[in-house]
Amino acid sequence: MSNQYLQDGNPDHPLVFLAHGAGAGMNSTFMQQMAQWLAELDLYVVRFDFPYMQKREQDGKKRPPDRASKLLQAYQEVIQEFDRPCVVAGKSMGGRMATLLAAEQDQPLIKGCAALGYPFHPLGKPDNLRTEHLQALSCPTLILQGTRDKMGNQKEVGSYSLADELMIQWLPDGDHDLKPRKASGFTHERNIQAAAQSLAEFSRAILTR
Repeated sequence: MSNQYLQDGNPDHPLVFLAHGAGAGMNSTFMQQMAQWLAELDLYVVRFDFPYMQKREQDGKKRPPDRASKLLQAYQEVIQEFDRPCVVAGKSMGGRMATLLAAEQDQPLIKGCAALGYPFHPLGKPDNLRTEHLQALSCPTLILQGTRDKMGNQKEVGSYSLADELMIQWLPDGDHDLKPRKASGFTHERNIQAAAQSLAEFSRAILTR
């Protein structure tokens, strides 16, 4: 495979693609930790950078994310290169792209979908919902969300109309990175481990049945 990918785990294990969020690429601490935990839980994890992030890595200049159509095309190309049944997943923006791909009709390789900190709405714009495609999903989908995520907290999301195929697991006191406040008594590591455990169980159940 191309060296533009980071791969964790045994290639014979169930395949999960893990796409990055808008502000940090496949090498971010969150992405590394999540990939390592998933690999230890018997998944084969493939990370990649979207085109705008590849350019940032080359010249160091910060850029806004590409248009959704370009992000989706890039994700689709990765799936086609590996050409095997998979779960598509991602952090924040990457998770949103994964759900948009999973909502498309002609996606025979995508068996499941997961998002870590789904951006249900832009920061500070709770009325600008990004949930239309989530209302009609037929692909099994798991969202792992912090209870106080500013892009969709537990109270807000509880009022949304979402597809029956969509499951949400709440991480206690987590923000958009699943990080709790110290006073809560919970830890970031514990939330990441819990998210990884749930994502691994979800993925293995789908890809090994």
